[in-house]
Amino acid sequence: MSDTLLDGKAEGGQLALAASGAWIALNAGRLEHAIDGAARDNGGVKRVHIDMTKVTRLDTFGAWLLERLVRSFSAQGAKTEVVGLPEKYDALMKEVRNVKTDGPADHSDNSLTAALASVGLAMSQVGGTVRAIVNIIGALVFALARVIARPRSFRLTSMVHQLDNVAWRAVPIVLLITFLIGCIIAQQGLFHFKRFGADVFVVDMVGILVLRELGVLIVCIMVAGRSGSAYTAELGSMKMREEIDALRTMGFDPIEVLILPRILALIIGVPILTFLGSMAALYGGGLVCWLYGGIDPDIFLSRLKEAISLTTFAVGMIKAPFMALIVGVVACVEGLAVKGSAESLGLQTTASVVESIFLVIVLDGLFAIFFASIGL
Repeated sequence: MSDTLLDGKAEGGQLALAASGAWIALNAGRLEHAIDGAARDNGGVKRVHIDMTKVTRLDTFGAWLLERLVRSFSAQGAKTEVVGLPEKYDALMKEVRNVKTDGPADHSDNSLTAALASVGLAMSQVGGTVRAIVNIIGALVFALARVIARPRSFRLTSMVHQLDNVAWRAVPIVLLITFLIGCIIAQQGLFHFKRFGADVFVVDMVGILVLRELGVLIVCIMVAGRSGSAYTAELGSMKMREEIDALRTMGFDPIEVLILPRILALIIGVPILTFLGSMAALYGGGLVCWLYGGIDPDIFLSRLKEAISLTTFAVGMIKAPFMALIVGVVACVEGLAVKGSAESLGLQTTASVVESIFLVIVLDGLFAIFFASIGL
């Protein structure tokens, strides 16, 4: 124990400790040495009396060391009493007493419990997201019903603006990416089909694959990354600046004002982009078949007419509005879930893109099963 900061005298089952000097962070080393020594050397006492009358200064660090000393003796079963502490330190000691020293649970010896806990937490978060998606779909239905009942309340200008951002400004990148995808599919098909002398069947593969699956899927993934993330960032920024709360205060429904025009713009714009993207992919595939595979454009078009039908085209186009709805709803849900920090905005934007792409692929699989079951 220290000669100046903490003196102690043990007699029978009682220990009398007298503190003095400045119990502050500057004397941290000496204080810890004194406290650890007192707790270590007097483990069998039944009663501890700590006199703080001669303490000249006490800061948060000193208060915590005093509380740690009290807890050490209390844990050993000793009745501990602190006297002589000036009233001006009562509030500080009260705050320190409320501090819990239990650290995070150590799951190193029970990894199964930790794994189950993480799975449960993840499922709880998924359940919360599903509930939010269902809620916002219901709110959109009611908002659409109000707009149908009062057409003048519909914000056409807002929808046209969003349609410009979602569809018109996305045309160049959609055409470029889908054109390249069509070229790659055709090149890979020709490379492998040549071994069997079945070059012409590449046309069937490109036509069916692009019109039924890849055209709409690639476009929706691009829309999720481009427009979905933008929706989340916009709504999240409004949430952070309390603009959405301001709309409610003024008597406006944020669903009707902010979300409905965005969702309708996606439902209208994505089928248009799907059609343009599919045509670009077919054009890219035909170009590669001509330049790389030696299939003349006339033969390509003739074979394409035989391989596809209106049903093939309709299957892809039917999926587009539903996938657009999923992308828009998820983006808006994550945008409204943003808290008041830039970190939250980034996390929700990332979650929006990941969830949208995942759900788009799942929905495409469900449509594939449905169309197969009805013979399309």
